[in-house]
Amino acid sequence: MIQFSHTYKTYSGQVSALKDINLENDKGEFVFLIGPSGAGKTTLFKLISAFDRASSGDIRVAGYDLNKIQSREIPFFRRRIGVVYQDFKLLKSRTVFENVALPLVVRNEKPAAIQARVNEVLDQVSLLGKRTMYPEQLSGGEQQRVAIARAIVPRPGVLIADEPTGNLDPDLSREIMSLLERVNAQGTTVFVATHDHELVKSSKKRVVEIQQGEIQEA
Repeated sequence: MIQFSHTYKTYSGQVSALKDINLENDKGEFVFLIGPSGAGKTTLFKLISAFDRASSGDIRVAGYDLNKIQSREIPFFRRRIGVVYQDFKLLKSRTVFENVALPLVVRNEKPAAIQARVNEVLDQVSLLGKRTMYPEQLSGGEQQRVAIARAIVPRPGVLIADEPTGNLDPDLSREIMSLLERVNAQGTTVFVATHDHELVKSSKKRVVEIQQGEIQEA
C-alpha cells in the first residue's frame, strides 16, 4: 500500500531531508512514525500525499507510482488517501457538516449520497449533534475529530495523520487514537506521525523511527 525504495529528498543548498528511505506498509496496517522535530516526518508525509516529489528513488502508494504520476492524475490519486493535518485546516466559514462534506462535493457526488455519508461519519466520530456548528465553536478535540471525519468520508485506502494529538491533553489523545484504531479496523491503512511516546507504547502498534532523515527502525 505504501512503499519507499532507496528514496532521497534533497532541497536547494544540498540539504538532505531524507536519505535512502526503504519502507513498506502493508494494506490494513497501523504504523507510527516517530522522531524529533526536523527528523523528516513531515517531508515523508508530503511525498506520500504527492505534495512534493522525491529527488531520487521510488515511491508507490495505493497503486500509484508517485515518481511517474502526471499532474492531471494527482487529484484522482488523492481521492485514494486521507490526510489529517496538525493544524486541522478546517474552513472557518463552513459548518461541521460542510467541512466534512467537502471531499464528496469536489467529487460531484449526489446530494442525497453526501447527506447520508456525512451523517454516518459524523455519528462515527460522535459529532452528529454538532453538524450545524462552526469550527471556532468547537473544542480542540472536537476540531480534530472533524478533521478526521473529513479525511475518512471518501473511504480512503490510506489515512496519514501528522501529529493528530499534538495539541491535546492525554485523555483527548487517547480518544483520538481510539478513533484512528477503529478506522484501521475497517481496513484502512493508517500511518501516524507523533511525538507522544507514551501513546505509542500503550498502543502496541508497529513503530518506524526516523532520525536526521534516515530510518532507524522499521
